[in-house]
Amino acid sequence: MDPATAVSPESFSMVSLFLRADWVVKLVMIGLALASLWSWTIIIDKLVKFARLNREADRFEDAVASGRSLEEVAAEAGERPKHALPRMLQGALKEWRESRAKGSASEGQIALLIQRIDRQLDTTIAREAAQVEAGLGSLAIVATASPFVGLFGTVWGIMGSFQAIAIQKNTSLAVVAPSIAEALFATAIGLVAAIPAYIFYNSFSTAAGKYAARLEGFADDLSTAIQRRLAERA
Repeated sequence: MDPATAVSPESFSMVSLFLRADWVVKLVMIGLALASLWSWTIIIDKLVKFARLNREADRFEDAVASGRSLEEVAAEAGERPKHALPRMLQGALKEWRESRAKGSASEGQIALLIQRIDRQLDTTIAREAAQVEAGLGSLAIVATASPFVGLFGTVWGIMGSFQAIAIQKNTSLAVVAPSIAEALFATAIGLVAAIPAYIFYNSFSTAAGKYAARLEGFADDLSTAIQRRLAERA
């Protein structure tokens, strides 16, 4: 059969390119497809998580700014709130109540109390920041490694096309085009996996930094409120 007649538009469909590819190129394609699926799982999870965290933070900050007492807002959040802001408030108020129960305190004891509150707030912020950043390393790996893995599949496939030219002793485009298309398909899959991972990695890194800054700002305001109470008590 003439190679030119054997080539049709269907020969360049994604399924045909995958089925005709060398087993090494197939493994590359499958690995990149799994990496893309993995990254999209992380992306969807982060989109939902950041939206929920910021929505709950907005609601809690509105409650704090409503003019009600901090104790009332903290009690409304429940005994074991999932969000970091009410946990930070409850932890600071707990330290405050324990200090007030001891009666009058010296300046040194007040300074130690403020240090304990600040350490507790910093610990909560660090843990929350680590949680929201979980998975970003995987996106970074997919974003940086996928193009090179796809390029490896392309190089391997082109080597196979040159072998086909040598064996058939025919440099017709109809002979080499399908093999080259199979090789380039691996690069395309690598870019499809890498581009969304790269975009959302940068987006989520920025969102994580803003969320951590939001927690730090709330912690500063909370520490200031506690210090004001201690000054009034002194």
